[in-house]
Amino acid sequence: MIDPTAFIHDKALVDNGAVIGANTRIWGFTHILAGARIGADCNICEQVFVENDVVVGDRVTVKCGVQLWDGLRLEDDVFVGPNATFTNDKLPRSKQYPESFPQTTVRHGASIGANATILPGLTIGARAMVGAGAVVTRSVPDEAIVVGNPARIVGHMERTHERDTAVPAIRNPQA
Repeated sequence: MIDPTAFIHDKALVDNGAVIGANTRIWGFTHILAGARIGADCNICEQVFVENDVVVGDRVTVKCGVQLWDGLRLEDDVFVGPNATFTNDKLPRSKQYPESFPQTTVRHGASIGANATILPGLTIGARAMVGAGAVVTRSVPDEAIVVGNPARIVGHMERTHERDTAVPAIRNPQA
């Protein structure tokens, strides 16, 4: 079901059975499969692919060149940067599929930087920030800022009035 207030670009493909929420925008050369559920007020940019078992919350932005594979859950107010990569199979082999895919969850208000890679079955915590190009190999706590390969915590988000700011992590001088 596509809400009548949603905008679907004439070059986008939304399969019958997909659910698209109110005021969501789906841009050109995007393909959304039948079982996917996209919330309200989302912006799904060009060249995004969304598989069947994907749930996207409200007010989510998915930038160009992202694939959302089976098992992915993006909660409300998530940002996914251009060409970020989610994986859903720990032991991929051609023509060999697991019985089910692990669930990966990006919690409320988290941001994933451009070209970051998220391994399957992880949780990115609420309001966490994954830096551009990071390779996330383990779950990220709420409000943590992670960068690098493998991704490591380098700070935490702090809410000051209406805006988030970054606070550096306390470093252990012995490390």
